[in-house]
Amino acid sequence: MEISSKENTQFFSNNTILLVDRSSFKSESSASKEKQSCCGGIKIFLGALSFLYFAKALSGSYLKSTITQIERRFDIPSSLVGIIDGSFEIGNLLIIILVSYFGAKLHRPRIIGAGCLIMSAGTFLIAVPQFFMGRYQYESFPSTINSTVSISPCLQDKSQTPLSALEKSQAKISAGCEKEAGSSMWIYVLLGNLLRGIGETPIQPLGIAYIDDYAIEENAALYIGCVQTVAIIGPIFGFLLGSLCAKLYVDIGFVDLDSVTITHKDAQWVGAWWLGYLIAGVISILAGIPFWFLPKHLPKPESRKDSSTSSEQSKFITEDNKDQHKSYQQQVKITEMAKDFLPSLKNLFGNPVYILYLCASIIQFNSLIGMVTYKPKYIEQQYGQTSSKTNFVIGLINIPAVAFGIFSGGLIMKKFKINVLGGAKLSLGSSFFGYLLLLSLFAMGCENSDVAGLTVSYHGTKQMTDYEQDLFSECNSGCACSKNDWDPICGENGVTYISACLAGCQASNGSGKSTVFFNCSCVGTLESPSQSSSAVVGPCQKGKECPKMFLYFLVISVITSYTLSVGGTPGYILLLRCIKPHLKSFALGIYTLAIRVLAGIPAPVYFGVAIDTTCLKWGSKRCGGRGACRLYDSNALRSLSKEINHDSGN
Repeated sequence: MEISSKENTQFFSNNTILLVDRSSFKSESSASKEKQSCCGGIKIFLGALSFLYFAKALSGSYLKSTITQIERRFDIPSSLVGIIDGSFEIGNLLIIILVSYFGAKLHRPRIIGAGCLIMSAGTFLIAVPQFFMGRYQYESFPSTINSTVSISPCLQDKSQTPLSALEKSQAKISAGCEKEAGSSMWIYVLLGNLLRGIGETPIQPLGIAYIDDYAIEENAALYIGCVQTVAIIGPIFGFLLGSLCAKLYVDIGFVDLDSVTITHKDAQWVGAWWLGYLIAGVISILAGIPFWFLPKHLPKPESRKDSSTSSEQSKFITEDNKDQHKSYQQQVKITEMAKDFLPSLKNLFGNPVYILYLCASIIQFNSLIGMVTYKPKYIEQQYGQTSSKTNFVIGLINIPAVAFGIFSGGLIMKKFKINVLGGAKLSLGSSFFGYLLLLSLFAMGCENSDVAGLTVSYHGTKQMTDYEQDLFSECNSGCACSKNDWDPICGENGVTYISACLAGCQASNGSGKSTVFFNCSCVGTLESPSQSSSAVVGPCQKGKECPKMFLYFLVISVITSYTLSVGGTPGYILLLRCIKPHLKSFALGIYTLAIRVLAGIPAPVYFGVAIDTTCLKWGSKRCGGRGACRLYDSNALRSLSKEINHDSGN
């Protein structure tokens, strides 16, 4: 139907050349209807694309919110989590050039719709391991089993362990070793994220170029700003969904929750990370439905029919012959498309404005992608916050600032009629000041928690260095303890102990989360170190100044997010206006490819490797080997993050 409409328009246009006198009889109502038809079509596409951006942003941000959960569930280091996160970019770059170049000449809405189906399939695949792995098993001393019988954590000899408890423990270890292959199920998460990257490939280059092709020129910036703003609303719901799922135990519905002896504040806690992916997959399917019913082409606005380049584009583009390139709306053969590929690529890389913007974006995204990926983990470790609260804060406070910044950028350009050159200056200024604010975030933080044998001595009087760390002391020398255990307790002196055994506790009372340990020889006061005291299950809270520092961090973080985001829309407009119209989709594809390869893939990996170097206590897998990190050095983590962001900026 859209083809016949286009033919009628061309027929009418040709007739006006022969019958000039009849052109005056074209009523104002007809012109108004034509304009409304054009605007209506582009606005329908705008609404569909906005919802799709919401869907893909929700699933992407939900993945960021579950980084810590995935790391703990599969017992893998941050460096491997970085590879999993980067697999999205790998999937994207596999087909980005083909999609952005050939897709621009094919049915763009339907290609986007097909991408949605692939993206939803990948999202569902990420959740698959939960239904094939065994139940989650965390490290826990037998004293915390569901019994009120007093059991002594500190045993003079392992033979004193109640036989039934020891046998049960060994049986669990043996069963765990048999299912150790289940730990490789993280590969399904990687493959699912890879599929997500493949499915999302056509959305940005084809969708944004489609809007820029058929929107009125002065409205293009506002429309793109609206799409990006809605895309930022997606992460709000993504992180809030992550916050909700992080509060739910990973095996909810499969186990008796009363038997769970850890809380969401514990470093071993794993939330229902898989649940959000099922929800995100359904939303992705719904978002793709409208694109199967949208037309291949829309009628162009009258103001953009007469010339192939806009007045602003002519400042950046020199065309030797406007007719030398075929419009990408024409039906051309695949062989002809392929023949023009290398000349088109040469044309792009010969554009100095495009290359300069591309290089600046790569530098900026190296810093931002790494920080955004591990921001939840950074807040958890630096300020002692739970995964649930961290995701809630990011979703409700930080992300809205980004949305407001992006919308403000588009509104400023429209309100003050800023041209492309002015938009470039606005983008550069916001990036510069935002980067300075980003570095200032690392000037504030919390000191390390007092953990006996790791950050402080067993009397809590002296800071420990790497070569002085020792989990054993005189107070627990008579206990048969393992240094590989991680079942932390909080002494009444405010010091965290790796386990009740290492705290020298002689007795316990209560069950599960309510267990209280007594006569702990290592839990003494500073005035009377030898005095035996009690302890409760779970680590101690961070210092008293930490909540205030966390508040300062949030305020600066919100300002930073807004400042950096203001330049987002002006930057996009610069990117679209500095290239020839028929190369827009291709240029966006190359831009996306470069960002993926040089920032999206390496940044999470080298950030993850760097974060692993700050680990103070690694967990142990059931059959031996290093698991996920249980405790990080807050000071080293803060300093390292500052150095990496500084180097990325340079």
